[in-house]
Amino acid sequence: MTVADASDATTTVTTATTATTATTATNVTKVRPALPVVHRRADLPAQVRIWEVGPRDGLQNEPSIIPAPLKAELVTRLVGAGLTTVEATSFVNPAWVPQLADAEEVFSLLVPLRARSDLHLPVLVPNLAGFERARSCGVRDVCVFASATETFARKNLNRSRAQVLEMLAPVVAEAKAEGMGVRAYVSMCFGDPWEGVVRETDVVSVCERLLELGADEVSLGDTIGVATGGQVVDLLDALARVGVPPARLAVHFHDTYGQALANTMTALACGVATVDSSAGGIGGCPFAKSATGNLATEDLCWALAGAGVETGVDLDRLVETSVWIAARLGRPSPSKVVQALAGPRGQEDPTATRKESEADSEHAAQDARRDMPEAER
Repeated sequence: MTVADASDATTTVTTATTATTATTATNVTKVRPALPVVHRRADLPAQVRIWEVGPRDGLQNEPSIIPAPLKAELVTRLVGAGLTTVEATSFVNPAWVPQLADAEEVFSLLVPLRARSDLHLPVLVPNLAGFERARSCGVRDVCVFASATETFARKNLNRSRAQVLEMLAPVVAEAKAEGMGVRAYVSMCFGDPWEGVVRETDVVSVCERLLELGADEVSLGDTIGVATGGQVVDLLDALARVGVPPARLAVHFHDTYGQALANTMTALACGVATVDSSAGGIGGCPFAKSATGNLATEDLCWALAGAGVETGVDLDRLVETSVWIAARLGRPSPSKVVQALAGPRGQEDPTATRKESEADSEHAAQDARRDMPEAER
């Protein structure tokens, strides 16, 4: 993939090197800075861990069911682009989220990746029943979720906020006893479509309780995408005052008002170093209809590359993956960076591509079965 400037010369998109192009007609070498041009921001972490949520949070709100082999291929492609933490699926009740009813099948297709010690393939578990399903599949990292507001807790899990935390206590305890990594999501940290303004004290109390239960980290969710930079700073300050450091936190911004990237950069400047994002910006919450897509991983990587922050992600391969999944979802990626770098490839005919998806899925399934140990086939 290349980015063309006003002349005929092109420069390959990288994150930290200088691209050199030669004009054959004059045999003169032109040296151009790689895009984006790097200006190190000293107020940001030197390295950021990207927690890729596309295969789970990105696909859970799709109107149609994506075949399991295609989901597994998406995870595989994302890992191939350099992402080392990819949230693979959710072991929720299929009646709640039918798009992810195939969690066991998806995870079984990831055997080659699961054998790698350098990768994390966390899954979402809402309760003990979901945890037992995940454990039986050999999961090593789980995520639980709670709400900062009463209304969303009842709409999402049919329980009060306190009852949700009580329900999660044995899940976290069982996971830690098994040596699993445990992350906790907190929804509606910055605004709620039913309650409006969310009190910082409510967010802080839920985060404190989840960490007390044994969660390794808490991800602060802007579920409906209404946060602004000042809110982000104030909430992180409030958490710091009760002893919750940025190292125990992640941020998860939706882009409803176009603020996801700005809010993320604000959080990073406050010391947070783990960011949730979704390849191509796909995603939403089925229980909060005003929630739109996630922060696009490509947009995040472009901004961090320009700020001199390491992510380990190959942006070219990531864009290719987002173009591929967008075509199979039948619409172009909303990511501005994908649109800029992919050009016409980002506008594949979704009808033609959908006709190829079943064949792609079957090929992926055959490959996974071939790599799977005989005892697990």
